[in-house]
Amino acid sequence: MYDVVIIGAGVTGSAVARELSRYQLKVLVLEREEDVCCGTSKANSAIVHAGFDAEPGSMKAIMNVRGNKMMKALSEELDFPYKQNGSLVLCFQEGDMPKLEELKARGEKNGVEGLEIVTGERIWEIEPNLSREVKAMLYAPTGGIVCPFKLTIAMAENANVNGVEFSFDTQVKDIESMEGGYRITTEKGVFDTKCVVNAAGVYADVWNNRVSARKLSITPRKGEYCLLDKKAGNFVSHTVFQLPTKMGKGVLITPTVHGNLLVGPTAEDIEDKEGVNTTAQGLDKVAAQARLSAGEVPLRMVITSFAGLRATEKGEDFVLGEAQDAPGFFNAAGIESPGLSSAPAIGEYLAEMIAEKLQAEKKENFISRREDIPCVAESTPEEIRELIAKDPAYGNVICRCETVTEGEILNAIRRPLGARSLDGVKRRTRAGMGRCQAGFCSPRTMEILARELKVSPLALTKAGGNSNLLTGER
Repeated sequence: MYDVVIIGAGVTGSAVARELSRYQLKVLVLEREEDVCCGTSKANSAIVHAGFDAEPGSMKAIMNVRGNKMMKALSEELDFPYKQNGSLVLCFQEGDMPKLEELKARGEKNGVEGLEIVTGERIWEIEPNLSREVKAMLYAPTGGIVCPFKLTIAMAENANVNGVEFSFDTQVKDIESMEGGYRITTEKGVFDTKCVVNAAGVYADVWNNRVSARKLSITPRKGEYCLLDKKAGNFVSHTVFQLPTKMGKGVLITPTVHGNLLVGPTAEDIEDKEGVNTTAQGLDKVAAQARLSAGEVPLRMVITSFAGLRATEKGEDFVLGEAQDAPGFFNAAGIESPGLSSAPAIGEYLAEMIAEKLQAEKKENFISRREDIPCVAESTPEEIRELIAKDPAYGNVICRCETVTEGEILNAIRRPLGARSLDGVKRRTRAGMGRCQAGFCSPRTMEILARELKVSPLALTKAGGNSNLLTGER
């Protein structure tokens, strides 16, 4: 019998797990994929929203603003990349100025600090590459950017170090009420628990509807993106939005914490909860809309494209807390944008609620800090010499595009909840994320994985499941 079982090891599930690990509780995270951060959490805009867009008083607004304020301290505590670069919302028509004013007023009501409407030549002093058609823009200095992989992995690792169990490749098949809690049936057996946290992304409605008469309905909203080479990374310094519509915040242009440029997403409601394919039509739309914000955006430097799904609930707000007719069943459902920004606050909110229900006491030995994998590409020559002196593997470059060394890959495999696939290594080290998109480094990374995991190269996968990298031997 567990005290809490969390369904889903995305950014929300990992945030809840990390906060629950502060308490003397037996906690298990069930994840159907082979690693953390394999769903919506790995395919998004990587934005820490300021919080001016959400409806005042909504859970989105409350969690967004709180999550934004938590992010800097959390990044220092758990050692993941974060930068408060500020965000801009562009207005192209004089007639739309009231909408920009309304956005500013909404943000101020939500508690967002420092909002300002900028006009005239100062627009291009702030961002020289913006279109000359821009009439005004809302400046939000508290907006930021983060690495969604590193954020999720950091919280999951820290939770694991503090006693939270993780079970990967564990597909939930059914949930049923039982005396004193719930019985969860999976591909790997049955788990009994006093409380459930439903952080299952686009499938959160399925599990809520198994136990609650208050039905949820989640529609996957697909967003397609283009990622540009690091040579384009300084095209803008802020995150650039257009005035939002009912479908979201529109196509943005933003630098990433790793020095690339990201453009997207589209917003298309689909039925397929696995529909993460990109389309020519979608990517053409990304390009056309991005050029409205900045006509010279260097789209010839695209190195890859991808798509992610947002879990849009019909009530258009986060569904957080204990289901009224299902005691002990806690929802973290409908977590679409600004879900990444809100995750630390959602974790804090639900963990406090669950701890109170279970009358859990806080641990005296909670480990709050965590160190990330040393990054050779961002290290000084002196720091690199020190790393190599401790472990010569840090002097052996495996991924040339991102300057990732064997030492970093070994670290990624050996650490808590270590990498077990090519994508697992990529998310932790960036090996394979550069210009050649793993064309050069994959064979060497596979050699290291096979050696460390003590498996045949034939057993290695790109991303778990049936994504085997090799089909046989000659």
